[in-house]
Amino acid sequence: MTTHPSTPPTAPASVEIVEVAPRDGLQNEKRVLPTEVKAELIRRSLDAGLRRIEVTAFARPDRVPQMADAEDVLAAVRDDERLQSIGLVLNRRGLDRAVAAGCREVTAVVVASDGLALRNQGADTAAQIAAWHDMADAARDAGVRASVIIAAAFGCPFDGAVPVARVLEVAKGCLDGGPDELAIADTIGVGVPRQVTALVAGLRALDADVPLRAHFHNTRNTGYANALAAVEAGVGVLDASTGGIGGCPFAPGATGNIATEDLLYLLRQSGIATTSAIDAETVAGTGTWISEQLGLPQAPAMLGRAGGFAAPVL
Repeated sequence: MTTHPSTPPTAPASVEIVEVAPRDGLQNEKRVLPTEVKAELIRRSLDAGLRRIEVTAFARPDRVPQMADAEDVLAAVRDDERLQSIGLVLNRRGLDRAVAAGCREVTAVVVASDGLALRNQGADTAAQIAAWHDMADAARDAGVRASVIIAAAFGCPFDGAVPVARVLEVAKGCLDGGPDELAIADTIGVGVPRQVTALVAGLRALDADVPLRAHFHNTRNTGYANALAAVEAGVGVLDASTGGIGGCPFAPGATGNIATEDLLYLLRQSGIATTSAIDAETVAGTGTWISEQLGLPQAPAMLGRAGGFAAPVL
């Protein structure tokens, strides 16, 4: 690891969007969708210009029934050359399933708080870090890109506030596993921009070179402010969910992710490019469609309701 704590943050020239609706968007919804509808969501996302997509989670079907068809969903879309498929994994068994299914990338979860860690995965944070090291080695051996996401990095529904120092301690353990990318997640949507800035600065002091990714929920209407703060602090990859659907099934009250279409509007109006050309209006149409499939009265996202607008004149 290289450390350059005095280096000021530099906003990236462009931001990569990771589409998480097929996994995080669907896993907390009451209605379990057919495999083909999930595959269609991924195809529509690709048609809109999204490329890196979290297609599913390789989790226990009895714990997350919405993801019970993980292998079938991936089989339906994995031959599309446009797709950089990501599978979420919680343990070595999940990793082995993802590799066998043909996932091009995996994201392992390490929870920053023991309270959520034990309820989410049945193991405390230290055990999850050790499990991540094993998964990272196995993924490298299989030629699969491996990232790690630190969940509850801004707060825990069971343990309360999570200090920045705790998250950085967890991050150091994760970095020792050599991730291709390190992500921080506001799993229950409690974070604010000053936390984002402090966390990113701390992560950069630990490792100046590892690619950083951020995952925000909009539970308290701070998700988009946090996303912009992350970019301004130097984060180059943001997760978002088409339609703003989703949440965490093990975190009470955790509502949806920031919406892909609304994030795209924010970035575009702020003069921030994305790494691939993504049509926000097409994404918004998909957000309306998937919300209908889920039986929601309307998509949580706003762009599909209000529409776009001309670029600001400054």
